[in-house]
Amino acid sequence: MSTTVDDPRVIEIDVRTDEMLINMGPQHPSTHGVLRLVLRTDGEIVSEVTPHIGYLHRSAEKIGENLTPRQWIPYTDRMDYLAGMNMNLGWALTVEKLLKYEPPARGRHLRVIISELGRIASHLVAMGTYGLDLGTFSPFLYAFREREKILDMFEEVCGARLTYSYITVGGATADLPAGWLDTCEKFLDQLLPIIQEYHTLLTSNAIFIKRTAGIGVMSAEMAIDYGTSGPVLRGSGVDHDLRRDGEEIYTAMYEGYAFEVIAEKAGHYPNDHKYPPIPKEAVLGDCWHRFYVRMLEVMQSIDLVRQGIDHYRTTSGSYGEPMKLNQKLPKGEVYLETEAPRGQMGFYLVSDGNAIPWRARARSSSFCNLMVTAPLCAGALIADVPAVVGSLDVVMGEIDR
Repeated sequence: MSTTVDDPRVIEIDVRTDEMLINMGPQHPSTHGVLRLVLRTDGEIVSEVTPHIGYLHRSAEKIGENLTPRQWIPYTDRMDYLAGMNMNLGWALTVEKLLKYEPPARGRHLRVIISELGRIASHLVAMGTYGLDLGTFSPFLYAFREREKILDMFEEVCGARLTYSYITVGGATADLPAGWLDTCEKFLDQLLPIIQEYHTLLTSNAIFIKRTAGIGVMSAEMAIDYGTSGPVLRGSGVDHDLRRDGEEIYTAMYEGYAFEVIAEKAGHYPNDHKYPPIPKEAVLGDCWHRFYVRMLEVMQSIDLVRQGIDHYRTTSGSYGEPMKLNQKLPKGEVYLETEAPRGQMGFYLVSDGNAIPWRARARSSSFCNLMVTAPLCAGALIADVPAVVGSLDVVMGEIDR
């Protein structure tokens, strides 16, 4: 029996969904700090994402205009608090650029060892928390287990485990303790096989691949246009790393070191035979590639630390001498960017000839990286937003300076 629209047994239902604003954060565990994301959704589809920042603002730059450069070192620790050593290095090199000071060779190798260990520790957190964002807990525990060993070594050299103030203008606050290099080498030896376990847990995991491959795809052109840097930029295939392409005062630190920039070239990564293959579902510039770049950079940093240890052992002389606390600065302005774990971290300094800078400013790598959240999440599912934000690996401490 057929029915018509006039049949009283036929009920027409007008199914429509209304747009809704959803707050993700600032307390949401998947926002990597005190970040608020306002999602405009139509059902499960996200049409717009607006990041709201400022919840961690502490006036660090204004404080830098009321302290001497050495006194401001502890404040740089609190910018990217997962890579304090790298923040110390960036500010120290900026001041040294103004002073036209060149640290001794032994101090240069010490800085490479410490900053690359800081990169490993930072990427381990990025790996572990990313797994947590996507629903797996074990990698988080394993990553922090290995990171604790690096923090133990940092505690030996400077007495601190999070905010170090170790690398300072002129060199470092102290030399490496006796036996420290042997401890470091033992740690690197036991870390290598564990990295392969992480690849099994996440990189090659079928569920992880489905959650990240083809999600949040960012072209190389878009990555450059938005000013992204670090693994976010290299995850889109852009071959750029300030350790090789930066200013001479920074690249000189890596003179005599052999390393390749981790970015996909001609369909593969450097030394890709050592690592899990790229899954067929992955698209260059997606969440999976950004994660993969960090995993490969851990391996690269292990090799750089080994080279640094060899150079340090065969180089005589001083590790450097910290500048005097109230030493006057020459007049002028300088700007320098270094390759921090999250990208290009820049410091700007203007001096009027006094011991205290007239202007101190920081350029955050995470700020530009965060700005691509909106275009990457447009049209994605709500469940994919944590995958995109986690792949950017932002730290709010350096955004909200």
